[in-house]
Amino acid sequence: MTMFRVWAPRAERVDVVVGGARHAMAGPDDLGWFEAEVDGAGAGTDYAYSLDGGESRPDPRSPWQPDGVHGPSRLVDHAAFGWTDGGWDGGVPLAESVIYELHVDTFSPESTYEGAIPKLDHLVDLGVTTVELLPVVEYPGRWNWGYDGVDLYAPNSADGGPEGLKGLVDACHARGLAVVFDVVYNHLGPAGNYLGEYGPYFTDRFGTPWGEAVNLDGPDSDAVRDFVLDNALMWLRDYHADGLRLDAVHAIVDTSATHILEELAARVDELEAELGIPKFLIAESDLNDPRVVREREVGGYGIDAQWSDDFHHALHAALTRERSGYYGDFGSLAQLAKALRQAFVFDGCWSPHRRRRHGRTPTGLPATRA
Repeated sequence: MTMFRVWAPRAERVDVVVGGARHAMAGPDDLGWFEAEVDGAGAGTDYAYSLDGGESRPDPRSPWQPDGVHGPSRLVDHAAFGWTDGGWDGGVPLAESVIYELHVDTFSPESTYEGAIPKLDHLVDLGVTTVELLPVVEYPGRWNWGYDGVDLYAPNSADGGPEGLKGLVDACHARGLAVVFDVVYNHLGPAGNYLGEYGPYFTDRFGTPWGEAVNLDGPDSDAVRDFVLDNALMWLRDYHADGLRLDAVHAIVDTSATHILEELAARVDELEAELGIPKFLIAESDLNDPRVVREREVGGYGIDAQWSDDFHHALHAALTRERSGYYGDFGSLAQLAKALRQAFVFDGCWSPHRRRRHGRTPTGLPATRA
């Protein structure tokens, strides 16, 4: 027997569809949740939800989409995997890490999690200490960088699904390699994105260059925040990821008194204490704002480190002389030296590309955090 629960405040009635049979769900409760117990359902069972008698839709928290973004969801028992990394201690400290960005689809001829494993020894020989996996979630079509993901809880089925991803992480740990998952919480891809049918996951009060902004601070946003927080903790707990790289946090708009990044950092600290294994967060940010990595006790978000583009942009512009877009802000060797010295080239000075002052001085921050 399995208890199915789904947040669908935009629906008056929800059925869970299991084996072709519809089961009416109790609800909604005051917060918009529906639930139903179904006999005979367990790991490996396919299911979907029907909102107000409509077509079946994947579970917003689907753990597996074996038939792609439009197909049914499949239940997964995370406790069933035979992990062999019981002695794993988290690897080298983040500040000493040599990170290799790995795109599963192009890393091996097989283009799968399993296909990547035989090549891990080569990374160890190179001196890599940490593998950063580009977004692993289910996305439309076969080939994708992963940034158009729509099922944020489901490892890509064509790459090997939940078992394959766990096998890759386990193999990394066996070789002394830490693993970082690249996660995207600023937008979702367009194809197969059914979240808006369930509830106000998105908002038109803000926008992103890639699609609708996620509703993290408007009406009914508590459940959306939990959707994000629970997802992050799932990768760290159930998939044994050592850290998360948070994509483009400058496109995450949250006017709450407690920013979602601060709340996430606090939750990850709690999980770290529970598991007794180091877990960390790296935020990609072009804000040049020290608050991202300052301690929460002094008003920061408490993220462990941030991926600052200024060094990359300064080096790229100096070598290639490209000046289009944001590269127009860069090009001098003095800027490259400044990036090496303090990470932020723009620390409150004028940005021609933005036509305003940008950034804030990182005085007092350890160089290891940016």
